[in-house]
Amino acid sequence: MEEAKGVVKHVLLAKFKDDLSPEKIVELIISYANLVNLIEPMKAFQWGTDVSAENLHQGFSHVFESTFESVEGVAEYVAHAAHVEFLNLFMPALDKVVIIDYKPTFVKL
Repeated sequence: MEEAKGVVKHVLLAKFKDDLSPEKIVELIISYANLVNLIEPMKAFQWGTDVSAENLHQGFSHVFESTFESVEGVAEYVAHAAHVEFLNLFMPALDKVVIIDYKPTFVKL
């Protein structure tokens, strides 16, 4: 197995509050996606909603994944003023959240 050099994936699982409108959720997702244009260490952003047939999502409906060049880049992102401002809008909209940072590991067969 080989760990990707430096690359870090930042994964956020979200369950939005039940009373949040779909329009507000879209607005928050657009703001989240825009952080890649504002925070240099954030190299990529993608998101999606749960489509699993296993029904093991525990209420989490949305997945957000950001890519960084390093653990230090994630730390810079977390402290960045644009990220902090976004969190002040995003976190109150959530009922539950899980955040995991990991370095991708590739299996060579």
